[in-house]
Amino acid sequence: MIPEPAPNVRQLLAFYLEAGVDCALMEEPVDRLAEPDIPTAPAPVREVAPPRPVREMPAAAKPVVPRSETAPAPEAAIALAREAARTAPTLEALRALLETFEGCALRNTATRLVFADGNPAARIMFVGEAPGRDEDIEGLPFVGRSGKLLDRMIAAIGLDRSKAYIANVIPWRPPGNRTPTPQETQICLPFIQRQIELVNPDVLVTLGNPSTQTLLSTREGIMRTRGKWLDYDTGSRTIRAMATFHPAYLLRSPSYKRMSWQDLRAIAKALEQHSSPSS
Repeated sequence: MIPEPAPNVRQLLAFYLEAGVDCALMEEPVDRLAEPDIPTAPAPVREVAPPRPVREMPAAAKPVVPRSETAPAPEAAIALAREAARTAPTLEALRALLETFEGCALRNTATRLVFADGNPAARIMFVGEAPGRDEDIEGLPFVGRSGKLLDRMIAAIGLDRSKAYIANVIPWRPPGNRTPTPQETQICLPFIQRQIELVNPDVLVTLGNPSTQTLLSTREGIMRTRGKWLDYDTGSRTIRAMATFHPAYLLRSPSYKRMSWQDLRAIAKALEQHSSPSS
């Protein structure tokens, strides 16, 4: 039996093609679905220039920070405020002290000092928390929307700004109308305390929770505090004090105006009793 001759390469390829073989197998398996490895070229090396030598500015050319932009530490500022406020013999002197007082950084961002408005000889004094944008522009407390509402509130009990004295715990507007920090409040507290002492009203009305808690030394909220008579001690005299809602709060929550009206009626009655001969 004569063996058939072995097929050559061409014949083998033709046989594989007819059998449907379209690729050759290797000794190691190949994952043909995987992405081919593309060699990454090394990142070009960037030449970095040597740093320029730092030139020292001459002493005369260095920027100098004004004193008004630097405030002492809170503890030192509070002590400074207490000493300064204590020495003010009049409201005019107290205002002059605040105009030059550098212990509170709020004066650097405010447009002007908002000291007070109304009659310094009035028998009733209203105290809010801090000025807003309109007050910062005009330099008077309660002249914006909340101020117009306050005018209507006191007019309802027969008063106006010629018969009342109006101020704030904080005499400078906080940036963006933000809430004053506890340190800012404590720094300004001696000045409003001295202001109340110099005005010496028969009735003190705190407007809103912040001024109530600061001046009347209470941690209760305005809902619990409002409408109640409390004592405010100036050191030489005890003044009758009452808390009520801030006009800005009443603009946001007009349903509480009825409760505020009750507070105002009690305040008006106290003023009448205090001015009567039998009191």
